[in-house]
Amino acid sequence: MKVLSVNIGRPRPNPWKGLSATGIDKRPVDGPVAVTAPGPKGTGAVGLAGDRAYDVKHHGGTDQAVYAYAREDLDGWEGEFGRPLTGGVFGENLTTLGVEVNGALIGERWRIGPDVVLEVSCPRIPCATFQGWLAREGWLKRFTRAALPGAYLRVIEPGEIRGGDPLEIVHRPAHEVTVAMSFRAMTLEPELFPLLAVADALPEETKERLRRRTSL
Repeated sequence: MKVLSVNIGRPRPNPWKGLSATGIDKRPVDGPVAVTAPGPKGTGAVGLAGDRAYDVKHHGGTDQAVYAYAREDLDGWEGEFGRPLTGGVFGENLTTLGVEVNGALIGERWRIGPDVVLEVSCPRIPCATFQGWLAREGWLKRFTRAALPGAYLRVIEPGEIRGGDPLEIVHRPAHEVTVAMSFRAMTLEPELFPLLAVADALPEETKERLRRRTSL
């Protein structure tokens, strides 16, 4: 298991949300990249040096510090797109190999290289920028049906990472709530939502939604 590439965003206009810019155009970089905890959502800060979020209401912050997507899943999408999909094209910071990203448990921890430890926090929920960037009509519905969202991670131990670093799973929590299951619960299968309550590492806003639903 390893990180194939570390991808940093290049700012570009975002007509799909009416914002001044988006950081979805992520491209592989050479050399080490510093990884730190960005703090609460709302500032645009993310976990990787040189990157940032521009839709500060919905992206960035502690629980969305780093976004990972599996090379194997990109390979699967290539047949549908009819063209190569390079690392970073889905807006991911880490393109992984040999890691079951969508099968990862919420709260699972990954050690990348000698220093960095990241914790799986939640799935990616697709937005208008994602569809506009890929220029595919109906992409949000197609991506949602596939339930291959990729994983957001929070920074537990900072340090430096680079493409080619080994990735090791160093902790798996004692529940069965995966990234894919939580995505399905938050989108097309709301009947699964109460089952997420055992995943204590979910973002606080998700846990608050759970508390409101269970108190009704």
